[in-house]
Amino acid sequence: MRASALLHWQEPDGPRSTPWFSPAGHPPPKRVVIGDDTLKADIAYRLACEGTAILWRGDYHNARQLLQALARRVDRKGHQKSTTPREAFHLYRMAQAQRATMLNRVLVPVDSGYRIPLRRAPDVAAACTEAFGTTTEHAQPFAISLRELQGLIGAHEWRRKGVTIPALGARIHPHYGVFSPVRGEYVDLVARAPLPATLMNDNRAFDIGTGSGVLAALLVQRGIEKVVATDQEPRALACAADNLARLGMTNRVELLRADLFPPDRAALVICNPPWIPARPGSPLEHAIYDPESRMLRGFLAGLRNHLSPHGEGWLILSDLAEHLELRSRTTLLAMFAENGLQLIDRLDIRPRHARARDASDPLHMARTREITSLWRLGSA
Repeated sequence: MRASALLHWQEPDGPRSTPWFSPAGHPPPKRVVIGDDTLKADIAYRLACEGTAILWRGDYHNARQLLQALARRVDRKGHQKSTTPREAFHLYRMAQAQRATMLNRVLVPVDSGYRIPLRRAPDVAAACTEAFGTTTEHAQPFAISLRELQGLIGAHEWRRKGVTIPALGARIHPHYGVFSPVRGEYVDLVARAPLPATLMNDNRAFDIGTGSGVLAALLVQRGIEKVVATDQEPRALACAADNLARLGMTNRVELLRADLFPPDRAALVICNPPWIPARPGSPLEHAIYDPESRMLRGFLAGLRNHLSPHGEGWLILSDLAEHLELRSRTTLLAMFAENGLQLIDRLDIRPRHARARDASDPLHMARTREITSLWRLGSA
């Protein structure tokens, strides 16, 4: 946990400041006023529209209700009309960014020991410790947006309860800042894809960008003796280590910090890169957005040099980017050919998540056509 800046505001007896923390990396608001239970939602909304943040001094649950009221007012504005799927996507992202900016203007103080000095405030020490760690800095007060604090609390609950993975017959416990495997269809693809015959000679696999470790665990469950799982994020490696220990698979999976591939070759190399070629709006969006398809291109460029003879690379990818006109199928197939790869087979599955059925979603038409695929690739 590291303060990126100071939050400044004015009290009746003079100016005040405190360290500012934003998990998403947002800068501190430039204008801040004090708010409490007497503040009306319409006035708070006007202040937020003007770029003024509200440092809350009232009841914690009333702050939550105020945030919900602001969200309703923001959402009433609706979405701009678009003429193409690509334009719809960019308008959607712009609206989401503006919404986040508005809602991040309700702030709460946090005292030393991660204690919120507000009436009826929850105990957030565990959630903050998981996100920020325990350092000398955590003994100092700071301010954070209520919306981002709620994100920390939600992440703590995901980690505590875990996510049921039917294909694994177990739960995966995602850590803060690590993608949660709530979209189980891609896990189902890995569970039913036929394993390469060459695993009989070299029973080893690589899991590139392991995240929570769910796919590494599934490969072990399917009988692969040794999995090397890589990730460049320390949070992800810690999360994967925790999950593999819970599942009793620590001895079967080697975790390695690396950007894409480990050294050597394997009979099976699997990768589930971010599916949308766009720039993340915050560090937490890196699991969703892959600028200029960097990870996808890197995986395909290095795959052939990390496959054993007759080995396979499994690329898990949604075609949502194609329906949003962000990347074409022709471009994807050309990437395969340019890197000396041939298609062995492709397994498809339809999404089951609720957003695919939400007609109010600005990207609804693209989501209704989405298919997630497991591309089985080999050396040409």
